[in-house]
Amino acid sequence: MGMKKLFLFGMLIPALLQAQRWHINVYGGISNYEGDLQSKAFTLDEADGAFGAGVQYDVTRHFSILGDLSLAKVGASDAYNKPDLRARNLSFQTQIVEGNVLGEYTIYDLSRHRFSPYAFVGLAVYHFNPYAFDTLGHKVFLRPLSTEGEGLSQYPDRKPYSLTQMAIPFGGGIKIRITDNMVLAYEVGFRKLFTDYLDDVSTTYVDETVLLAAKGPEAVEMSYRANELKGGNPTYPTDGTLRGGSKYKDWYYFSVIKISIGLNYKGDTPYGKGIRGSIECPKKLY
Repeated sequence: MGMKKLFLFGMLIPALLQAQRWHINVYGGISNYEGDLQSKAFTLDEADGAFGAGVQYDVTRHFSILGDLSLAKVGASDAYNKPDLRARNLSFQTQIVEGNVLGEYTIYDLSRHRFSPYAFVGLAVYHFNPYAFDTLGHKVFLRPLSTEGEGLSQYPDRKPYSLTQMAIPFGGGIKIRITDNMVLAYEVGFRKLFTDYLDDVSTTYVDETVLLAAKGPEAVEMSYRANELKGGNPTYPTDGTLRGGSKYKDWYYFSVIKISIGLNYKGDTPYGKGIRGSIECPKKLY
């Protein structure tokens, strides 16, 4: 009996695949972040590039499930920050690799309409590794330096932050059907993070002597950089002096153009009159 059920299931797979509406998505645009070194909620200032690709399965004509892999870069510098923060002279950059699963809702049926707004929300896993450049132009990764005392026994409440974390992506955009099986979209997507260390800045300066003994002179140099500026204060701050703000977590976001190409469609086109969704058996007459 078990073998018969397995055989029948195998026979049904081609039919199921034919009925499903699959798409390949590719996209590119800009990436940016909001945090201690960039206080604007959404801006093109200091933006960098974001690229990605993925697959999409249309559950209905309005609701889809997507899986994407994205590559991006974000960064910021106090040189472009608020005037009262420029003397701090901190900066960072990081590459971001993100994988996500999203649920997407398209308001209008694209088999009947040329364009439609849409929105999405989901779950993501991303990897980052903040770095900055020292006075000689050498690239220095910041997490191993414990610039705010993370992992030092003298600061037990400051744990080392993980470089791979979860995020909640959400956003929306506008879709325009270009051809029978191609859709162009403009999309803005935000990532709610659960860390304030995307930029390696969050709380206060730690004791210079403690940091020097534990991590060496490079950690001291990268933790306090106001002395690098002409006329900057050459004295390392006392333990507990404010370095960043931990009240709000960091964010990053993408603003991209996306192309979606339909695959395995049934009938005339994946969006046109000939398609029948997996839950819409009768062919609609338009």
